[in-house]
Amino acid sequence: MKLWLWFAVLVFAWALVFVLSLGSGYTEVNLGDICRQGSLTQTVVGEVRLPRAILATLLGGGLALAGAGIQGVFRNPLADPALIGISGGAALFAAIYIVFVSQMGFSLVGLSGSAFLGGLIATLLVLLIGGRQPDLSTILLAGIAINAICLAGVGLMSYLAPDQTLRSVSFWALGSFNHIGWAEVSVGLLVIPAMLRLISLSLVLDVLILGDREAAHLGVSVIPRRIEVILWSALITGISVSLVGIIAFVGLIVPHFVRMTFSAKHVFVLPFSAIIGGGLLVAADLFSRSLLAPVELPVGIVTTLLGAPIFVILVARWSKGLWL
Repeated sequence: MKLWLWFAVLVFAWALVFVLSLGSGYTEVNLGDICRQGSLTQTVVGEVRLPRAILATLLGGGLALAGAGIQGVFRNPLADPALIGISGGAALFAAIYIVFVSQMGFSLVGLSGSAFLGGLIATLLVLLIGGRQPDLSTILLAGIAINAICLAGVGLMSYLAPDQTLRSVSFWALGSFNHIGWAEVSVGLLVIPAMLRLISLSLVLDVLILGDREAAHLGVSVIPRRIEVILWSALITGISVSLVGIIAFVGLIVPHFVRMTFSAKHVFVLPFSAIIGGGLLVAADLFSRSLLAPVELPVGIVTTLLGAPIFVILVARWSKGLWL
């Protein structure tokens, strides 16, 4: 079967999961009442489940795309947006907001805005440490250091948090869609331009994988394109973390699945990753709110339980020099 026919199959699979997420959950819905004004079904589907499914699609697709872009830029199959400190910076600023700023009644830019600002600052710090002529190893080491510092800061905030806010810090840091409405969806739409730009850079990423010298000989401006991919990935990840917290492993495992199953060319890896990532996060959200209903698991726990075993396999293959 041709690859684009497979893409159509994946779109159909995403649509099935999307519809299933609208009709499944702790509260039973009567699909016959979905258009009846003021009915419980219309409220549950239209105001709760539909925005969650839409945002999960956008953010899952965006995170998978960002992961594919970061892996291509760093030529490292174990890389993902968290590697360069984006998620850690966002989590730290969100924790600071929850523990200190919100208690003072001074909102600044709010929880989501604080998280996005943290992710942006962490990314800029990594690029600043990398210098004017950043190489891959410098950026990677800077990202690991910044991420470690930020996560240590989150731990400190959890230690300092009063009992009534400790659960908020922990639950938010693990990722959750339980507060999502149409306002959050409108912010989530901002990832679409970034996703489209990353897809347009697919040929550039194919060239960058060959190495910096070869890419330069083929006419690619290596450093500007590398920084551009990092910044677009940072934008997507920052928006995601600012809205729903840290969603682990989506940006790591989805691109590998595409490479193993379909093609290693980025013209296929990027769009295939977007649709699979969107469907995966919709399914993870459905599972998180259905498994122990009415108690809702943080969706980050679900994606971690799925991704961690796969990550171990990837590490084992990478240690043997196998590129997936």
